[in-house]
This record gives sequence, C-alpha cells and structure tokens, in this order.
Amino acid sequence: MGFGKWFDAVLMGIVEGLTEFIPVSSTGHLIVLGELIGFRGPPGKTFEIVIQLGAVAAVCWHFRARILAMIAGLGRDGPDRRFAINVVVALVPALVIGGAGYSLVKLIQTPLVVGIALVVGALAIFWIERNAPAPRHDAPDAIPMRTAFLIGLCQTVAMIPGISRSGATIMGALLLGVERRAATEFSFFLLAPTMVAAAVFSLWKNRNEIVLDDLALIAVGFLAAFVSALFVVRGLVAFIGRHGFAPFAWYRLALGGVLLAALALR
Repeated sequence: MGFGKWFDAVLMGIVEGLTEFIPVSSTGHLIVLGELIGFRGPPGKTFEIVIQLGAVAAVCWHFRARILAMIAGLGRDGPDRRFAINVVVALVPALVIGGAGYSLVKLIQTPLVVGIALVVGALAIFWIERNAPAPRHDAPDAIPMRTAFLIGLCQTVAMIPGISRSGATIMGALLLGVERRAATEFSFFLLAPTMVAAAVFSLWKNRNEIVLDDLALIAVGFLAAFVSALFVVRGLVAFIGRHGFAPFAWYRLALGGVLLAALALR
C-alpha cells in the first residue's frame, strides 16, 4: 500500500472528526472528498462508517465523567437513569429504519444527492432557528420519553447523505421544545451508540471482503478522526450557545451551491 493511500486515510479521518458533530454532514463531506482525491477504501463504505468510531471515542473521552456517573446511577431512579433511558428510546428508530434501509442508502451516496441535501438542510436550519418554539426542556435528562423517541425519528432523516445526523437530531429537538445546549449535548450521546451500531453492522456485512491492509487503513482513519473530533467536541456547545446554528447553515448553503454548480458544469 503506497504512502498516498495512508495520507488519504488520514485526511479522510480528519474531515470525519471535524464534521461529525456539527450540522454540516460528515458523510456528505467524505463522499465529496473521496471523489476529489480518488479514495477507494474497504468495500461497502466500511472505512467511512467505521472511522466514525474515532469521533465516538472522542465524545466518550470528553464526557467520561458524565458517562461514568450515568452508569453508576442506572441502579436508582434519578436524572442519570432517565437520561440513559431517553438515549435508548431515541436509538430504536435508527436501529429499525437504518437496518431496513441499509442497501438503499448505499445507492444514493452520490455528490448530487449531497449537494441538494446540503442546500435543503441549510434552508431548514434558517427556518427552524427563526420559528422554533420557546424551549420547555432545558436539560437532556428533562426530556420526556415521547420527545426522545421523536428526536430519534428525526435522526433517521440523516440516512440521506448531506442531511447530517447531528443537524437532524438537534433541529428536531429544537422543534420539540428542547433548549439548544441541551439538544446539542443529547445529540452527542445519541450519535455515539448510533454510530457504534452502524459500524458493527457494516463490518459484519462486509466481513468476508475485508483484508488485513483494510483494517490498518481503518485504524489510521480512526485515530485521525479521534484527534480532530476532540477539538470540535470541546468547543462546540459553547460556540452554539453564543452564535446559534446560522453559521453552519451559511456554510452548508455555500458548499452545496458550489458543489451543484461544479456538477452542472462538468
């Protein structure tokens, strides 16, 4: 395996880590970047899916105290148990709908779909920022179970590449009356088991086609995603608290517009 492929794996991992937890679509970025640099990883998009675990590891490390407290509190009624139950309830739609639509999703992972979804998602963010109801739930453990399930349903929209899992989750939570910081934190914890499930499913589906070199390439991408995601997780909640989501919407609009224009001129 040449040096160029290792470099490409690092670059893909960095982009994954930088974009996974902001509402700009990490999958969309990886599809476009992969086309630009000609990256061809392990079969079934396994590389792109599994390196997301690097971002998961970054979240787990950053929130390790909260996670340990949640685990310790599972045995008694309280906010930690309610928070954990909400995450599990919100995870169910992704497991059911994601598993059923796995084959279809692979067919629509194209730059054209990404460009359209980036623009549509940007317009949705602008509208939701202006029209979301006043927040009624100001902490992740204060979210009602029914609302957590509906947030999980919103996350399934992100099966369309370019929509963004974090964007769909956070925007859905805002529409359901969750305060923006609480919505962002809840999306972190919901995305972690969702991505673990997606990675395990992809590895299992493609287990007979993956070779040792593929695993080494995935490990490099995983590490790059972990390091870059740490920087994002540490500052994202504070940034959103100060600036909201409009900067991400403008970025999506610009990137989607450039991508669609480039495809039209090709």
